[in-house]
This record gives sequence, C-alpha cells and structure tokens, in this order.
Amino acid sequence: MVLGCSGCVSLVLGGLMALGRQLAYSFLVLAGSSGLGLLLWVVAAPGEERKKEILRHLPESNPARMAEKQRQNALILEAIKAAAETKENVTYRAPWKK
Repeated sequence: MVLGCSGCVSLVLGGLMALGRQLAYSFLVLAGSSGLGLLLWVVAAPGEERKKEILRHLPESNPARMAEKQRQNALILEAIKAAAETKENVTYRAPWKK
C-alpha cells in the first residue's frame, strides 16, 4: 500500500508535535528545578544581621590573631625568598623551623 502525500505529512507533523511536546516538557522540568533551587537558595541564605555576626566572629576580625597571621605570612615569604636564591633543594634541610 502506498501512502499518499497526506499520509507523509501527517507522519511528519505527528513526529514534530511529539518532539515539541518533549521539548516543552523538558523546558518545564528545567525551569521548575531552577526555580526550586533558587527558592531554596533564598530561604537558606543568611540575613544581613547574620552576615554581620559571622563577619564579627571571623578569626581575622581579632587584631591579635591578625597580627600573628601577618607575622607568619612574613616568615613564609622570607623562607620562599631564601629558597629562590639558592640552587639546592631546601626541602631536604633538617631544621624546618627557625
């Protein structure tokens, strides 16, 4: 049996409609998932007061801790500079602490 032109068109249109439905469904699932994720992000994000409290309790907000960290960073930088000026592998040195 030979299909007429109307049969071919209906097959093609039926396939395109099914593809269109799948794309629409996929888009709705993606949009819904993104919306749900955004909603959860907004709900779980801390408020302005909580952000300020978190910043207040960070170790860097303590001046004594900050000074100690700066001193430690200066010592590390000094060790890196000394290692860069030598040709030997400084990781094999015995005294790691100065």
